Amino acid sequence: MSPPKAASRRPTIETVAQRAGVSKSLVSLVMRGAPNVSDARRQAVLAAAAELGYRPNLVARSLVERRTRTIGVLVNDLHNPFHAEVIDGLHEATHEGGLRMLLGTGRRDPAMEGEVIESFLQQDVDGLVMLSPDLPQRTLAAAARQVPTVVVGRADLRAPRCDIVVNDDEAGGALPVDHLAELGHRRIAHIAGVGAGAPPRRAGYEAAMQRHGLEPIVVQGDFTDEGGYEGARALLDAAQRPSAIFACNDLAALGALTAIEEAGLSVPGDISLAGYDNTYLARVRHLSLTSVDQPRTEMGRLAVQAITERRERPDTPARVRLVAPHLVARSSTGAPR
Repeated sequence: MSPPKAASRRPTIETVAQRAGVSKSLVSLVMRGAPNVSDARRQAVLAAAAELGYRPNLVARSLVERRTRTIGVLVNDLHNPFHAEVIDGLHEATHEGGLRMLLGTGRRDPAMEGEVIESFLQQDVDGLVMLSPDLPQRTLAAAARQVPTVVVGRADLRAPRCDIVVNDDEAGGALPVDHLAELGHRRIAHIAGVGAGAPPRRAGYEAAMQRHGLEPIVVQGDFTDEGGYEGARALLDAAQRPSAIFACNDLAALGALTAIEEAGLSVPGDISLAGYDNTYLARVRHLSLTSVDQPRTEMGRLAVQAITERRERPDTPARVRLVAPHLVARSSTGAPR
C-alpha cells in the first residue's frame, strides 16, 4: 500500500511571483490594487494567482499595512428602505476603494447600538458609519476619538471629529406643502415622525404652511406603517378632515393609505397623499406616491469619502455635508374636489 500523499501547500505570494515571473513586491502591489502597475504585469499576476488558487492573507496584510480595510456600518432599522438605499451607495464606494463593509443593526435600541459599535471597534475597523443612530452623544464621541466616524441622516447628534452627512430636511419638509398648495389644497395635514429627521421636516412643513397663510394640522406618528396608519385615522376622525396628508416618510404614507382606503375614501380623489424619502415603495405602480427624494446613494458615497479624508487628516474640525432634496410628483396627489 503506497503512503498517503502529503497535503498540497497553500499557494503563497512567493509561488505567485515565481509563476508570473515577477517580484514579490510587485505581486503585493497588484493584490493591494495599487495604480502604478502596468496592465500587462497586472494581468500576468492575476492570471498566475487564479491558476494557483491564491488568495491574499487579509490578516497578514492588515498587520503589514496597520489597517483592516473594513468599515463598520451601524443601521438603526433594517426595515426602513431609506437605510437600504444608503447602503447601496456605501457598497459602491467601499468596493471601488478596495474596502469591505461589516453590517450591524441596533434595532432602534440605543443599548444594542452601543454593543454593535463596541464589536466593530474590537475588530479594528478603519472607520464607522452610523445610519440615523439613537445612541447617546457620549458613545458617539468615544467612538469618534478612536476611528474616523460619520453619522448619516442626523444633524442634531454631534461630537468632535465626527462628520455628518445629512439631507436638508427642513427644506424637504416644505416641498410637499408648496406642491399641494399650488394644486389648491388649504387643509394640509402632517403626520409627524419621531427621531432622526422628524423635527426639521415638521419645522419645514410648519414654516411653509405659515408662508401660504394656512393653519398647520399635525398629528403624532412615527417612521413606520403603523405610525402612519394611526396618524391618518386620527385625522380622518376629526370634525374636518384634511384634503391632503404629508406623511413623515414613505412607510408612514403606506400606513396612511391603508387607513384612507379602510374609510372608504380614495387617493387622490378624496385625499391627496405625499411621503418622504422617495424609496422603492413610492415607485410601486399601485402606490405611485408623490415623495421627497433624498439622494441616498450619494449620501452613502459621501460617507465613505468622509472616512477616507479623516484618515488622512484626523484632527480637522467636524464637517457637515448637506445634500439637497427635491420633490417627485406622482399620481397620489391632485387638485382637491
